[in-house]
Amino acid sequence: MSSFKGSFHYTVDNKGRINIPAKMRKNLSPEANNSFVVTRGFESCIFVYPNDEWAKRELELGKLQQTKPQDRFFTRMLLQYATDTELDGQYRIVLSKDLIQYANIQSEVFILGAFDRIEVWNPEEYKKYLDAQQEDYLTVASRVFENKE
Repeated sequence: MSSFKGSFHYTVDNKGRINIPAKMRKNLSPEANNSFVVTRGFESCIFVYPNDEWAKRELELGKLQQTKPQDRFFTRMLLQYATDTELDGQYRIVLSKDLIQYANIQSEVFILGAFDRIEVWNPEEYKKYLDAQQEDYLTVASRVFENKE
């Protein structure tokens, strides 16, 4: 199982490549085989799933009811942007032009470990996301952990 945490600031080159931070590569499971699926995230970010974690998402997608409009819509939006990519010799992956445009990425990226995936954000968009939150971290944490009991 791959597991990611922490955050890093990097740049994207003119070919759409970003480095995967060494601390995150260290937590990449052998089953991922240095391969990823990159797709549209929620909000304005890009999700980067190692292959082992993507396989779990595919199992979840297979359980959706394709007769339900919401399930079809979600499947289409997730898979429309999904592309396979592998780490190159300099530990970079390629982001498609469509995804770069979707996430409003210019030259800088904010790379965030989000447990089973890596998120790639335009740093300004991430700040807007944080500023738009209606509740503070402690309030949300209390509610999240309250519901787990």
